[in-house]
Amino acid sequence: MKLLLTDSGVKNASIQEVLVGLLGKPIAECSALCIPTAGYGAPDADPGGPWRFISGRSAGPMTGLGWKSVGVLELTALPSIEEARWVSWVREADVLLVNGGDALYLGHWMRESGLAGLLPSLPDTVYVGLSAGSMVMTPRIGEEFVGWRPPAGGDGTLGVVDFSIFPHLDHPACPENTMARAERWAARIAGPAYAMDEQTAIKVVDGAVEVVSEGRWRYFGPTS
Repeated sequence: MKLLLTDSGVKNASIQEVLVGLLGKPIAECSALCIPTAGYGAPDADPGGPWRFISGRSAGPMTGLGWKSVGVLELTALPSIEEARWVSWVREADVLLVNGGDALYLGHWMRESGLAGLLPSLPDTVYVGLSAGSMVMTPRIGEEFVGWRPPAGGDGTLGVVDFSIFPHLDHPACPENTMARAERWAARIAGPAYAMDEQTAIKVVDGAVEVVSEGRWRYFGPTS
């Protein structure tokens, strides 16, 4: 699977150019599935958030980029659907667009639904995460970003990549997300990590990591 882990969606031309490169063809020729699930799990969640994401009216450009088609894959519904049906939907999609919200809630339902187990068999599919949709692919998120508590506790996520993400750096809606706080968070994470703002994304293909940014970001790790 090819990953584009964004902070706030496809916010600028640089991120969109990388997305098109990962797809290997124009956006207008690609079929997308959007996954709104994380939007229901945050402590301040409301039903308008998932609707804005699905309809392309959220602040983070994702579903409204001009796809050939867009479908909705709600993870909490998948256990009640014949597996072969929804797996075929996922395999036929060019891209998965994954909403923000609560990363631990999303991780729980990615496992419970079976989607997490399916991802390794999708080498050509592009996964585009937004905020929690990106953080869920990391090993852990840090206590600072724990909202919904999974049954087993902890702050562990899927660990598809080997680094963690501190999102929304210096965003007006998140005044607590300063670089100083990111430094303290990274020290407790005790592993490779990135702090990133809304103009930044991280591309991961075959383990190779590339930061794409028209904004501010910082790497925390052995060579930082």
